[in-house]
Amino acid sequence: MGLNREEKAAMVADVSAAMAGAQAIVVAEYRGLGVEAITALRKQARSQGVNLRVLKNTLARRAVVGTPFESLADKLVGPLIYGISADPVACAKVLNEFAKSNDKLVLKAGAMPNEPLDAAAVKALASLPSRDELLARLMGTMQAPVAQFVRTLNEVPGRFVRTLAAVRDAKEPAAAG
Repeated sequence: MGLNREEKAAMVADVSAAMAGAQAIVVAEYRGLGVEAITALRKQARSQGVNLRVLKNTLARRAVVGTPFESLADKLVGPLIYGISADPVACAKVLNEFAKSNDKLVLKAGAMPNEPLDAAAVKALASLPSRDELLARLMGTMQAPVAQFVRTLNEVPGRFVRTLAAVRDAKEPAAAG
């Protein structure tokens, strides 16, 4: 049973709202993919914060109009699953990793705000480190000079204590003799 006009308008509004907060959309063809496989993909995507949707392409085309992902409209052909995410790397990574293990899922295209991506660009995006990994690297880089400075400051009193201990050790045998 098809959707009535109000339901379609609500779906377009819902998808447009999801796209408004998104940093990436990845589109993949899922022809021949079983229910179990799609369920596993959805579970994996949900754990990474990726919103997966299966939409009619006409509704998806209406949803992207007026968004930074409007360049994606001409690539929306065939049975497609839409990955929408605030983290562009997570979206590409989830669909790319699943496509590697399941040949029925084929990456078709993607888009970042005002930047269309072909399938090769989506795969390249998936190879980048995630946002959390980049933040961890940045924190490590920022912390290294501070840690070295603390070690240097700590070395001054440590050297003084070692010098005093050496003087004490040198005077003890002289006083005993």
